Amino acid sequence: MPHRTRIKICGLTREQDVLDACAAGADAIGLVMYPASARAVTAERAAELARVMAPAVTPVLLFVNAQPQAIEQGLRAVPHATLQFHGDEPIEACARWGRPFWRALRIPAQATAQTVNLLEWAVQSASAQALLLDAHVQGYGGGGQSFNWRGFDWSQPELNVSRRVVLSGGLTPASVADGVRWVRPWAVDVSSGVEDAKGIKNANLMQQFVAAVRAADAPTRDPA
Repeated sequence: MPHRTRIKICGLTREQDVLDACAAGADAIGLVMYPASARAVTAERAAELARVMAPAVTPVLLFVNAQPQAIEQGLRAVPHATLQFHGDEPIEACARWGRPFWRALRIPAQATAQTVNLLEWAVQSASAQALLLDAHVQGYGGGGQSFNWRGFDWSQPELNVSRRVVLSGGLTPASVADGVRWVRPWAVDVSSGVEDAKGIKNANLMQQFVAAVRAADAPTRDPA
C-alpha cells in the first residue's frame, strides 16, 4: 500500500476556512493558542471552530511556552484535541497532560545533520506522538520560511520518519511535493503557504496543497 502523507492546515480563525480545509482533505486543523500570534484564537473561539470540523479531522491546539492554566482551559474547550508544543517546553511539561502531543523543533535555515542532531532530539522526545520540524523564525513559526531538508539523512531507522516526523516551515502548493518526495514524512503542516493574509486561508490554495501532496504520494511509474 502506498504511503499516505497526513496533512495539517494550521492557523485557522474562521468557520468557513475550517469547512474549506476539511472539504479539501485536511487530516488535522491547527488552532493557535499563542496570544502573541496574529493567528491566535481564544479557548472559546477554538471550541467554536472545532465544532464545525468534520468528525474524522483532528483538532490540534498549538501552545508556545504557555502556563498550565492556559493549556487546561484549551483542553476544557476542545477535550478531544491533540496538543502541539512549539516553544521551549521541556519534554516532561509536554507529556504531563496525558494527551497525544506533537513537539516542535525549530531548525535554522541552513542547518545540516552536522549542526542539528535530529536523532538525539527524537530520542529525547520519545513520548511525543510526532516530531514537527519547522524553520527557526522570529515569532515561533508561521513566517513562511523553510529549512534545508536536503541537508539531513532521513533514512535513519531511529527517526521513524514515515510514522513520526511532520515536515513544516514555508511549505506551499509549489514546494510541498519536493518535501514529501525527499523526506517521506508522516505528515506535512502548512499555514502561510495557503493564506491570503495571516489567519485568512484561501480555499483554492488549500485544495492545490492537498492535491500536490497526493500527487507526491503516488508511486512513480517506470516508462514503458
